[in-house]
Amino acid sequence: MLEVNGDIWSYLGKGIVAITTNGYVTRDGRAVLGQGVAKQAGDLFPDLDRRLGRELREGGNRVHDLGDGLVSFPVEDSPWSLADLRLIGKSAGQLRELADQNDWPLVVVPRPGCGGGGLNWRDVAPLLVGVFDERFHVITAGPRRNS
Repeated sequence: MLEVNGDIWSYLGKGIVAITTNGYVTRDGRAVLGQGVAKQAGDLFPDLDRRLGRELREGGNRVHDLGDGLVSFPVEDSPWSLADLRLIGKSAGQLRELADQNDWPLVVVPRPGCGGGGLNWRDVAPLLVGVFDERFHVITAGPRRNS
């Protein structure tokens, strides 16, 4: 695992970008992309809330390949709950498995649960170190690119 600083969206098209998500689906089938990287992804991909909502309904709150070089990375059960260390650990394992299956050479992940999720990086990092290898870059947010 490599820790980097910068704009996660500068990696789009160069590697897989993980977006931290929750497992809530609205009555009309949309995932809630409330804040942080998830909200930015929803702004960049207007149908992402429907795509993720469908995956959540069919496969549950787990890591999903969403297309367009994006994967979900669940950190909380709902947009109103705080991030859950157990869920982050489980998501890390699922993401590693998916990366292995697809031979992804680069996967970029924001610090899961450390923004709006309310967790401290020193508590989250140990969960990832044993799972992520050199293909995984954990990024600390820099300025967002102009789109």
